[in-house]
Amino acid sequence: MIQNDLLLRTIRKEKVERPPIWLMRQAGRILPEYRAIRSSLSGFVELVTTPHLAAEVTIQPVDRLGVDAAIIFSDILVIPECMGLPYELIEKKGPYFPRTISSAADISALEQGEVAAEKLDYVFKAIEITKKSLNDRVPLIGFSGAPWTLLCYMIEGQGSKTFSKAKGFLYKETKLAHQLLQKLTDTIIAYLKLKIKAGVDVVQVFDSWAGMLDKQLYRTFCIPYLKQIVDAIQDVPVIAFSKGAFFSLEDITELDADVIGLDWTIDPSEFRSRFGKECVVQGNLDPCALYGSKHNIEAKAENLIKSFEAHHIFNLGHGVYPDTPLDNVKHLVNFVKQYKYQ
Repeated sequence: MIQNDLLLRTIRKEKVERPPIWLMRQAGRILPEYRAIRSSLSGFVELVTTPHLAAEVTIQPVDRLGVDAAIIFSDILVIPECMGLPYELIEKKGPYFPRTISSAADISALEQGEVAAEKLDYVFKAIEITKKSLNDRVPLIGFSGAPWTLLCYMIEGQGSKTFSKAKGFLYKETKLAHQLLQKLTDTIIAYLKLKIKAGVDVVQVFDSWAGMLDKQLYRTFCIPYLKQIVDAIQDVPVIAFSKGAFFSLEDITELDADVIGLDWTIDPSEFRSRFGKECVVQGNLDPCALYGSKHNIEAKAENLIKSFEAHHIFNLGHGVYPDTPLDNVKHLVNFVKQYKYQ
């Protein structure tokens, strides 16, 4: 029995006293405890692949910030790696793939589904250690990148301002793009099911580069695969977060996900007027608001809560930036935790 089940009760649309709060990238460089661990290692990948350390940094924000949920420390790019496309994380530059996908032969060579996902045993061990250490204090969230976002890195080989190679692949190699997206989808489903088996209470699917597409491209190359994922996960709630996809909110809300994640570009009142007050949402404070004064942080947070009314999981519209003042993050969490619905 989870002691603080506010997140789960909100997802179930039960009456709650306040919105639950957790933050994307809450386990990271804003915490000195995290920086201390990172400084003792060869790099980010070592941390991700060392279960007891991944578990430790997962729990740090629960202890330090008092958030209402933990999210397992990992990386979205473990999926391409288990399929046969290894990556590196270069400090201050980001992810880099020595090999990329450009042909039918490249896609054919990729492993998929449970055969691929089972290779990520270090993630499942980290979940088991985390669940034991949390001792049911708060729910544990597992996650995966969405098929389109993972395709972006597998085609491009690194981050990009435009992901023009990846988008070009959709136009030039449409059939191959669908083949790759399906392989990714099969692997993501298997991966999330193994995470659930290991003990996570909720899963979130991150489509970080959704905003690179338009409505028609998103409807063609993203929605069908996201639907497969949402439909396949039955045992725990699913949060669907498509950053920048304001143009596809109708399609996203029809996915039947338990929660819709919203970035900071979406107006809460407008969303409620379009899609109703019964839809459970997550977000959507601008991460940069945490650079402001504590007074402004409180004002923004209160406005957000009142605008969404009930069925709202408080979060940022994307991850916490590494140089965000820790005191401001703590102030936000404390403010939301003392808030009471009228």
